[in-house]
Amino acid sequence: MRVLTRRSQLTLALAVAATTLCAAMNAGAAEPGAAYFAGKTVKIIVPNPAGGTSDILARILAPKLAESLGATVLVDNKAGATGNLGSDFVAKSAPDGLTLLLNDIGSLAIAPSVFPTLPFDPVKDFAPVGLVAYSPHILAANPALPAKDVKELIAMAKAKPNSINFAISGTGGANHLAGIDFAMRTGIVWTYIPYKGGSQAINDVMAGQADLLFNGMVATYPMVKAGKLKALAISSAKRFPGAPEIPTVAESAGLAGFETGSFQGIVAPAGTPAPVVATIHGAVEKILAAPDMQKRLQELGAEYRPGTSAQFGEFIKTEKARWAKVVKESGAKFE
Repeated sequence: MRVLTRRSQLTLALAVAATTLCAAMNAGAAEPGAAYFAGKTVKIIVPNPAGGTSDILARILAPKLAESLGATVLVDNKAGATGNLGSDFVAKSAPDGLTLLLNDIGSLAIAPSVFPTLPFDPVKDFAPVGLVAYSPHILAANPALPAKDVKELIAMAKAKPNSINFAISGTGGANHLAGIDFAMRTGIVWTYIPYKGGSQAINDVMAGQADLLFNGMVATYPMVKAGKLKALAISSAKRFPGAPEIPTVAESAGLAGFETGSFQGIVAPAGTPAPVVATIHGAVEKILAAPDMQKRLQELGAEYRPGTSAQFGEFIKTEKARWAKVVKESGAKFE
């Protein structure tokens, strides 16, 4: 008699579940995936502290996803190591669709270039589910900073190298690389001050402990509207519909093609059955395409970019190659 290992048992169980799910979908179930997810608990791991862009979007999405899947959906913040701690946790979780990662894909794609001993591979160890939203970075400063626009900021930085403190949500993260790319292109040098998350970085810039930062619009724009931060530029390719008064970095500094931001997306552990991934993707796309969610995202300073799971996977690969080039050209060290 053959005895199955725990891994074999899990693989067999997932195969049965996937077959059941396919049958339910082919039968035209009212809510695709109800047969698999109903009554279960899904955890969305956010690898950053509460209050950042990924956390805000996860908490907006969770109750709607719970309703769609017929499951309990919880948001769990597992912060540490610039998002790598929580990402590694998901990479090593059971590939059953019940543990998901919602993260800034820029950070996922950047990590291999800045952390040589990364314990996971963002391409091989995850199954892409879909892009949730794009939130451009705002180059925001403490209101007391003398520079009123990007040109004056560059002039200040060139006059006194390392005199400006640039807050980052973590060493080697997406907004750190945005600062490096900006500095490299403009020929300036400033001092990077690392924090444990975007919300802490924002708080210290507002308090005057740091001068400015690049950070996702979702977490940053409310502070600009409240007058607690001063927006110098936005990193989208063209002016953002939700904040048309803020000029782009490209037009302000003459940096053609400069575009950075928080590309929040959902991935599952590699090996998650395709029908399970398809069900989560379908539910998320339906939620994001709804008029009320479209309005909510625009109010936050984010936008929905529809696409397939396969397209999302290609996007991660493209971002990985893009930021590897920036890291190599900059010569930056992250130890």
